[in-house]
Amino acid sequence: MFKEAYNYIIENAKASLDKVREEDIQKAVKMIKESGQIFVYGSGRSGLVGKFFAMRLVQLGLVAYFIGETITPVVNSQDLVILISNTGRTQSTLLVESIAKKIGAKIIALTSHEDSPLAKHAHLVFKIEPKNGRRELAPLGTLFEISSVIFLDSLIAELMRALNQTEEDMRRRHAIWV
Repeated sequence: MFKEAYNYIIENAKASLDKVREEDIQKAVKMIKESGQIFVYGSGRSGLVGKFFAMRLVQLGLVAYFIGETITPVVNSQDLVILISNTGRTQSTLLVESIAKKIGAKIIALTSHEDSPLAKHAHLVFKIEPKNGRRELAPLGTLFEISSVIFLDSLIAELMRALNQTEEDMRRRHAIWV
C-alpha cells in the first residue's frame, strides 16, 4: 500500500501542477518582487505549507511573515498577502482576506475551488485541484497540501532566478548557519 500511495500522490500532484499557467507564475513573481512585505496565511496543514513558503521567502532575502506569529507586523497597502485554503471557505482565511482587501493589499490565493469566496476576492488565483478518487491512499486534504508544497517550492526556484539568488545566498540567511 505504501508504494501505491506515494505513486498516487506524486502522479496527482504532477497532473494538477501541469495545469498551472506560466503567465500566472510570472504575475506572481512580479507581485512578490513589487511588494513591500509578504504575508502568508493558511489554517491547519495549509498553514504548515504556508510556513514552509514564508521561511524560503526570508531565505531569499525578502521581508516575509506568517500571519498569526507574535512578531508579525501590520499589513499595509503596499504589501502582498498569500492565502492557502483547499476549500477556499476556511473562516480564518476569509477573515485575513477581508482585512487585506479592506487595507488595499494585493492577494494571491491557492485553492482547489476557483468559485470559492477566497478566489472571488483575490487578485491572482492558483487553482491546485488534484483529483482524489482514492481517499484511502491520500486522506482529507493530502493531495492539495502536497501539491501546494511542490507548487510553492517550484515558485521559489523561479524567484531565485528572477532575484539572481543562489542556494549559497540563501544558505547565508538560513538560521542554522548563523
